Amino acid sequence: MTRIAFLGLGNMGGPMAANLVKAGHEVVGFDPVPAALDHSRQNGVTVAPDPGSAVSGAEVVITMFPSGKHVIDAYSDGLLAAAAPGTLFIDSSTIDVEDARTARSLAVAAGHRGMDAPVSGGVGGATAGTLTFMVGADVADFAAAEPILSVMGGRIVHCGDSGAGQAAKICNNLILGVSMIAVSEAFVLGEKLGLSNQALFDVASTASGQCWALTTNCPVPGPVPASPANRDYQPGFAGALMAKDLGLALAALESTGTAAELAPLAASIYRRFADEGGAGLDFSAIIKTIRENSEGRAA
Repeated sequence: MTRIAFLGLGNMGGPMAANLVKAGHEVVGFDPVPAALDHSRQNGVTVAPDPGSAVSGAEVVITMFPSGKHVIDAYSDGLLAAAAPGTLFIDSSTIDVEDARTARSLAVAAGHRGMDAPVSGGVGGATAGTLTFMVGADVADFAAAEPILSVMGGRIVHCGDSGAGQAAKICNNLILGVSMIAVSEAFVLGEKLGLSNQALFDVASTASGQCWALTTNCPVPGPVPASPANRDYQPGFAGALMAKDLGLALAALESTGTAAELAPLAASIYRRFADEGGAGLDFSAIIKTIRENSEGRAA
């Protein structure tokens, strides 16, 4: 049994912490949202009054925060100081590569170990313990973290040194964001051409158009019963998070001088989607915007 502090018990962090409890670990958690604390308490997480209290005495600290600023601020404002020397800090937030490297540097300078380990798989994967972890760490730290991560994930990939996990996450979600727009446009086009959603799914899911956005997170209700489209687009993976991740990808493209045309367009589409009411919906609800924008146009 390992004593684990888990900070950030929201839609993703809550079920991840619950799976650690189910595996026999002692989990002490904190979140600023009372409802998140209540839910985690029901799942066996010991609730701490503040982040420092959660970290005190922990062997491993897992953070799941909204942004790199939150991670760096937390590390700098007492979180590292409250931990015992040599604590393993695992940040599973999705943040900028440079922020991830800064966070690790802060942890090491304070006498700890640190790594980035963002996840893919959404709320369903977090609940089922089937997440994919993309890890940026040195070999020894990865070996120490892998048994813990394996409780929460079905695939643990060592992507390289510090920041490499975030790099993989940004690239992965760039693919996902662009592919969901393409899949959604195809379904709307199919509807206009008189093709049923089921017929298009039956063809594309076993043909060259096959992709995760189609076969797992299908943006129309019916073909994939577990997809958010069948529950009024409750996330899942929220539109606000996709807009954020594509923003990170856009910044990385610009900083590296990578020539890209689809990524900036996808980032703009999801930013507008989030700003105009889609922030709390699953990102696959982008199909609703595409369908609405298509109304009144020539069939």
